[in-house]
Amino acid sequence: MAHPPLAPGWIDAPHHVASLGCLALESGEVIDDLRISYVVHGSLDNSSRPVIFGLCSIGSTHHRLDFLIGAGRALDPSRFTIVVIDALGNGLSSSPSNSQTQPGERFPRFTIRDMVASQRVLASHLGIGAVAAIVGASMGGMQALQWGVSYPDFARSLVALVPMAKTAPWSQAINHAGRLALTNARELPTAEARWETWVALMSVLARSPSRLAADVAANQDVNKDALAWLAACTRSMAAQKSDPLDWIYQSYAYDAHDVGASTGFGGDTQKALASIRARTLVAVPSLDLYNPVESGIWAAEQIERSELIRLPFPSGHLVASEAEPQAAAQLNDRIGRFLSYDEPAL
Repeated sequence: MAHPPLAPGWIDAPHHVASLGCLALESGEVIDDLRISYVVHGSLDNSSRPVIFGLCSIGSTHHRLDFLIGAGRALDPSRFTIVVIDALGNGLSSSPSNSQTQPGERFPRFTIRDMVASQRVLASHLGIGAVAAIVGASMGGMQALQWGVSYPDFARSLVALVPMAKTAPWSQAINHAGRLALTNARELPTAEARWETWVALMSVLARSPSRLAADVAANQDVNKDALAWLAACTRSMAAQKSDPLDWIYQSYAYDAHDVGASTGFGGDTQKALASIRARTLVAVPSLDLYNPVESGIWAAEQIERSELIRLPFPSGHLVASEAEPQAAAQLNDRIGRFLSYDEPAL
């Protein structure tokens, strides 16, 4: 897809697409023409600044972490060069919706480890042998932990917000419901109709009950009516021009994820997490109806050099986003201090 329209708070940074040849996947299939989209905040030509990789969540783009990027924020381009990478299947990097040689359901299914492998290929293409940190939220946090397992010497630090190391049955069930909503609606005539059920489901489960009520009340255009608010959310999603099949493919990767399935760990998730050498910061909310809180807590407990932040805000999974200003401020402060612990140029 084309880049979605800029939304409030998004940063319009230089956008790049790297053509990287074939990518062999874990399944044995191959992406014929790997293309990875990314943005750079700062300059890769400035070797005095450490590089940070940012990773996006399911269905999102490189704008997912914009709430952490900017002057005075945790990922400050005056301190770091930040490369935010679009994950396989998000409609900007190689995806079912944009592949010329493997379009639609001919596109091979991929895993989160395949996402990380594609990012490693991009790093080599850019001449980046190591980074100061890898930062991600939700599926981005899951990728960050996988980076720590697959390439233990690549990053000095990992920041995983609302993550899982192994996808919980609860999250798999939610994704299945989301897939059903999109699959059953794919032939409907308008984008709003195709996304309507999915938006209702995910808008509820990305929030806590109190946060949803607050969001409905805060929107002056819907007169405190939840159904009118959901309709507005659906219009906003439709405007992004996303392809439902892309989200479906990413959800398959999400469901199958387990760092313990990495080579050498024999399915032992705990052993895989214990192998992470990077300093790791994990943040969870008080309640998460998408990625269960206990999954993030357990992951942090298995990593030797880890810190855990429990964010005391009633926003659910949205706590790690610009949608929760107080949490965003706390995360910028805590992540900024965490990254300041060790900041020499690489």
